[in-house]
Amino acid sequence: MKTANMPSRLNFWLDTFLTALAPAIWGSTYIVTTQFLPPDRPFTAALLRCLPSGILLVLFCKRLPLSREWGRLLVLAALNIGFFQALLFIAAYRLPGGMAAVIGSIQPLLIMAMAWLLDKRRPAVVTITASIFAVLGMAALLLSATAVMDAVGLAAAAAGAICMAGGTYLSRRWQSSLPVLAFTGWQLLLGGLILLPLSLLVDAPLPSLNLTQILGYAYLSIAGALLAYSLWFRGIARLSPVAVSSLGLLSPITAVILGWVVLDQSMRGMSLAGLLIVLASVIVVQKSMRSQA
Repeated sequence: MKTANMPSRLNFWLDTFLTALAPAIWGSTYIVTTQFLPPDRPFTAALLRCLPSGILLVLFCKRLPLSREWGRLLVLAALNIGFFQALLFIAAYRLPGGMAAVIGSIQPLLIMAMAWLLDKRRPAVVTITASIFAVLGMAALLLSATAVMDAVGLAAAAAGAICMAGGTYLSRRWQSSLPVLAFTGWQLLLGGLILLPLSLLVDAPLPSLNLTQILGYAYLSIAGALLAYSLWFRGIARLSPVAVSSLGLLSPITAVILGWVVLDQSMRGMSLAGLLIVLASVIVVQKSMRSQA
């Protein structure tokens, strides 16, 4: 039995690792935004992250959705890309370090609530408990921060978490005929088109960009959108929505660690305890989902 189970177990943890790379990459959004991009242009940053990579993937894959899939694809693009990325960059410009991502810790609980209410699938007690501890760990990170919190930034981060939770849940519920790369590309393209008028109407025009700023936008587009979303949607197709959303907690962990290492931001005892609690919670949720598979 152990030998027979070994491939599936290895496949599960490989899928988990590859999916975890996406939020780890997203965790670098905050330091790249604040340190390398022109200030106060959240919609432009979101647009340049999503639209170029979406165009590249769509042209590369050369696959059209079925006629009946366009409506659902537009909803997913709005939740996963357009709305979420706009709110993410608003929070990234207004909140210190990884605080914008810290609010995203509510995502696993939101998805469990959706599965419970809409699919009548009651989550395991251990999964609920681990997710609650993850929120407490994130609260320890938030409360230990010495920087002043911005109300608009906090509201944007919370709204972004709700959008991403809904998009993650529906991406698994609405199975697409498209392969992962085409599915990713169309969402990035449609989400980018949603962001385009906001960028033109709200943000100031971009100044002449220096090499550092060009590389910053390129990193956000290639690594933060093309690569990360491809891995994320691949994970959604292979893992449960709760397992995937719990991996999203690696985004604030990455952001906080980068802020500590690169920007010399405070990392006190409560912050370290919070990080350890969150990491332990992520592992417990993954093991619980593995046992239920």
